Amino acid sequence: MAGAKLGALPYYEKWFVLGLLVGVFSGLLVLVFHMALTLVERLFLGELVGMQTAGGGPPAFEAWRYYLLPASMAFGALIAAFFIYTFAPEAQGSGTDMVIKAYHYLQGKIRWRVLPVKIIATVFTIGSGGSGGAEGPAAQFSAALGSMVSELLGLPPEDRRRMAVVGLGAGIGAIFKAPIGGALLAAEVLYRRDLEPDVIYPALVASAVSYAVYGAVTGYTPIFGYYTEPLDPMRLPLYAILGAFAGLVAIAYVEIFNASRRFFERLNVNVYLRPAAGALLASAVALIAPQVVAYGYSWVRLAELGDFSQFYSPLLPTLALLALMPLLKILATSFTVGSGGSGGLFAPAIFIGAFLGADVGLLFHYLSPSLAPSVAPFAIVGMAAVLAAATKTPLSALALTVELTGSVQLFPAMMLAVAISYILSEGRTIFEAQVPTRRESPAHRGEYEIAVLEAIKVEECALDDMKVLATDNVEKALRIMEERNMMGLPVVDDGGNFLGVVHLVDLLKADRRDQVVKYVIRGAPYVTPSSTLEQALQAMSAARSRWVSVVENGKFKGVLTAERLYEAYRKELELHKAASRRGTP
Repeated sequence: MAGAKLGALPYYEKWFVLGLLVGVFSGLLVLVFHMALTLVERLFLGELVGMQTAGGGPPAFEAWRYYLLPASMAFGALIAAFFIYTFAPEAQGSGTDMVIKAYHYLQGKIRWRVLPVKIIATVFTIGSGGSGGAEGPAAQFSAALGSMVSELLGLPPEDRRRMAVVGLGAGIGAIFKAPIGGALLAAEVLYRRDLEPDVIYPALVASAVSYAVYGAVTGYTPIFGYYTEPLDPMRLPLYAILGAFAGLVAIAYVEIFNASRRFFERLNVNVYLRPAAGALLASAVALIAPQVVAYGYSWVRLAELGDFSQFYSPLLPTLALLALMPLLKILATSFTVGSGGSGGLFAPAIFIGAFLGADVGLLFHYLSPSLAPSVAPFAIVGMAAVLAAATKTPLSALALTVELTGSVQLFPAMMLAVAISYILSEGRTIFEAQVPTRRESPAHRGEYEIAVLEAIKVEECALDDMKVLATDNVEKALRIMEERNMMGLPVVDDGGNFLGVVHLVDLLKADRRDQVVKYVIRGAPYVTPSSTLEQALQAMSAARSRWVSVVENGKFKGVLTAERLYEAYRKELELHKAASRRGTP
């Protein structure tokens, strides 16, 4: 009943109400998730390991029982694996990929059990020290919420698809305190080179509301504070160079993560033990660089401030630690999430980009202190550039970075770096389920098939010369129909003018010596060489036939059969696919 009432509302009113619903409940869920994650971090990383700094704690490092970190991470991964592989295997990994897959291939269907399982699995994976973000899981369980709400309201599949990704945007908008970035991400993350415009409006509503609900308890200050320095246009060439490095690092992030995921999929180990194996490998990295533990926001903040005095490693000097930090974070995240643990991939990309930017900023500062007096803008621009290149979400990456750092004045620098990193990353993406454009999405297959038919003209197709003269006898017409397996034929006069058609059912009752003209049905539908294949298909449908006559200025040109039509359609579709693989529109 409620679904029927909502369906009767105009588009914007309907999606305003649905956006409000998803936003309120998503904000509350993310708040519960945040509190649970904080609690588990205190238990595992605080009480067990004795760390002063968890994922987002105060900017300091101290650990009394740091040697227990492998046990903490492995135990947390075992708990997460039990819940994932017992109740909802689709809750493994980042979560974002599964939402994208649900949109394209499953009509937005996400099982309700994914919601609690994803929360529990992520809380124990990251809370025990696993390297990953909270945003991907927030996106998945919020998408599951959107799918559940649509099921309860009895919404159609198209609306359920939208509700799932609207939930994704609401979850991201709340956990990152970035409502604009969350809304844009909902529309952009589905594709490598496209947007889902119908999602933007409801995602704006849902993301704004979820952010308001979440921020009412946690505060509205940007996660990385406010960057207040003005833009120096003289540094734009330096940001362009940073963009090039970011594109290469994003490629490394994607390739190493995918290699890790494939390795663990082939590993001859019980599926319940794989995340623990990955956690042990990640803990080996964390013992060298404790900064890679959890999501590491406090270390990003320190890098942004240029305060490297508190960076600690038992093996590496500070300079070597900073230089290797992007690679170490890539490895720790690939082991944690690639093995089947539950954690997001956006926050690691931000971490990687921030430290890449800090490294490049330090290099430029060494070469020209007056031109690069601070590493902060480079760290911020690096965040946007790596995030955009790795996830193929340039617009969302720009918005998210500005909202995370309060750095709108750096927009030109970020835009330049993002454009370069996006190009250099060559279509590689950390999300396998992304498709290139709407055309390749099964969710839009019907509308783009029609679009292809409308783009092809009849004159581009091969025509068959099948006809009878008006003066031919019925016997000849029946023989041609039998040979060609036709239920009718076009009729022309001696001058080649189209007169109409004759049907088998009429000729079977006729005298075989009669002329065909006696049984012609005039006014039969036909198409011209400039008609589209969509019009030709409609004409066939109207005549309930598998062919249609092609006529130009009254003259009969030939017959277009359904087989010839589909042959031309398939050729055009192959050309579109080839163009997509080459990266051309």
